[in-house]
Amino acid sequence: MLEEAHSVLRDDPVMATLLDRHDPYEEPDWDEYERLCISIINQQLSTASATAVRERVFDRLEGEVTPETVLAADDGALRDAGLSRSKVEYLRNAARAFQNGDFSRSGLANHSNDEVIDLLTEIRGIGEWTARMYLLFVLERPDVLPLGDLAVRRGIEQLYANGEELTRAQMREIAEAWRPYRSVATRYIWAEYESE
Repeated sequence: MLEEAHSVLRDDPVMATLLDRHDPYEEPDWDEYERLCISIINQQLSTASATAVRERVFDRLEGEVTPETVLAADDGALRDAGLSRSKVEYLRNAARAFQNGDFSRSGLANHSNDEVIDLLTEIRGIGEWTARMYLLFVLERPDVLPLGDLAVRRGIEQLYANGEELTRAQMREIAEAWRPYRSVATRYIWAEYESE
């Protein structure tokens, strides 16, 4: 898929530059629950803060980030690692959901993006942004454009409007050129935004 996506994205001169500059596919191979935990931790935090909190939480869990270890973990230890009371609750809600349902790649393979978002947002603490991160990073759906993400919006504004504010409609129009690989383009926009 990546080769085909790169060929489509290279038609956009701005995106072609990013393709030569970054490799946003170098992150560790997190499993489904770990990746969801990372998205919950990342909610409303800067990249640097989120990374620091994630590392401390994963250390407290001794690298074993599973529904079972999260449910068994001491509240105080998770809070000391930097999680708010509500985020501890959200991680636990997700843990229970994962124990009771199949949120794996194969379990959700026959669900549309909207159906996946509906299923995930039934879990208290998982909103549309987190569900879209799951579509993008875990299920690797090729055409997700998460305009609810501040870094994506700022990145598009910097790259396509010299930092001037754009409406979401204008951003969607810019992203039309990336179809059906808006997820891939999004990863490059993040990589550029985070490198500054």
